[in-house]
Amino acid sequence: MSRRLVMAGAAVLLCVLPFYLGAFWLQVGLFSMAAALGAVGLTLLTGTAGQLSLGHAFFLAVGAYGYVWLAGDPGPGLPPLLALVLAVCLSGLVGGLFSPVAGRVRGVYLGVATLALVFLGHHVMLNADSITGGFNGRSVPPMSLGGFTFTASDPQLTVLGVPFGAEERLWYLALILLAVGWFAARNLLNGRPGLALTALRDSETAAAVMGVPVARRRSAAFVVSSMYAGLAGVLLALVFRRIVPDYFGLALSIDYLAMIVIGGLGSVAGAAAGAVFVTALPLLMARYADQLPLVAAPGAAGHAVGPTEASRYLYGAAIVLVLLFAPDGLSGVARRAGAAVRRRRTAPPRTASADVASPASASPASESPASASPAASTPAASASDQRPKERTS
Repeated sequence: MSRRLVMAGAAVLLCVLPFYLGAFWLQVGLFSMAAALGAVGLTLLTGTAGQLSLGHAFFLAVGAYGYVWLAGDPGPGLPPLLALVLAVCLSGLVGGLFSPVAGRVRGVYLGVATLALVFLGHHVMLNADSITGGFNGRSVPPMSLGGFTFTASDPQLTVLGVPFGAEERLWYLALILLAVGWFAARNLLNGRPGLALTALRDSETAAAVMGVPVARRRSAAFVVSSMYAGLAGVLLALVFRRIVPDYFGLALSIDYLAMIVIGGLGSVAGAAAGAVFVTALPLLMARYADQLPLVAAPGAAGHAVGPTEASRYLYGAAIVLVLLFAPDGLSGVARRAGAAVRRRRTAPPRTASADVASPASASPASESPASASPAASTPAASASDQRPKERTS
């Protein structure tokens, strides 16, 4: 089965799911698609370019609060679609301001530098009340396209007998944004920029010798990753409908690192799979907490672990298992499984003549006397073989 056929089937499935899923599962899907966008951006930076970033949550916050301020009041009150585009550009601009650091610092030092962005951003979000609303946050203006709003009742909408509320409408918006981000990332990885970033990750010295502008490519990777994070932040804000500063903390950045490690560094599909795993796990554990041992419902008293903490224990263990047994993540496991299936399908069939050995080759001692050579069976021949050769003068 070709990859294009699989992708087409997945697209059709995602398009019809809102007709069959309830509100909870739609929210799980929306959060997963938003996280997948952010994870794709981070895997371009960390998995492909080899740059460690612990500040991904900061750029999600820039996109989310940028959209809220640009489309809201107080704020310019721009059309929501224009506010979305400008918020993504704003995230890229902020990433560009930080890109000189990203172009010259690498490894753990870059991770520490980006970690400072998270704490700086949290301080700004708490104190810039006119933009962020402070500790209580701000309500998110709904998305609107040509008078059609992505809310539950304005206007009323029914498709094939299924009422389309806010979640159903946002589902298709998220699906479009994810498809655009997916194909943009695939084209980038398969083109010259992707080859240059991979060369930088494998050997910076060799890449420089081949003519790759090291600092410029690193800076560009940071800007692109920031824009993906900004787009994910806007989508998260639309799903949450109200955003607060505490959500965009260090834990969120670590969650995104877990997504790309579990899914497979440098893989777009792996980043999406890891995002679904890390995002859906706490939501599912919170929903079914009363049926799980040692897990308490949110806000319940007792010594049991909450669903958020329990889910982090689980995907922390998943990271350890991936690093030990599948360093290339879920995407590598899927590739090896697909290769094994293809080898099995293309292997030549075994024939009956190959399975059953011939009597002559199977039992040499059972040969009939008639089949032996006459010269070897005569006494004269045997005696002549045993006589020493005479010396000739």
